Amino acid sequence: MEIRIGVQNVAREIVLESSQSADEVRSAVEAAVSGGTALELEDERGRRVLVPAGVLGYVEIGAEGPRRVGFGA
Repeated sequence: MEIRIGVQNVAREIVLESSQSADEVRSAVEAAVSGGTALELEDERGRRVLVPAGVLGYVEIGAEGPRRVGFGA
């Protein structure tokens, strides 16, 4: 699923593809914001993204499901 993270005072957003479920991402965001810690997510390639909770602008969680490939409908 695609996750978009907006950071305060930064024009570009962080975009990553993750194999984590929407509930896992939501609980990680809630824990980071309520605890004042860094939001830590892992992308499909195993790389970790860390964003301090104090600078989070928004987190957009895409729909779960397989990615569509090609030009067909």
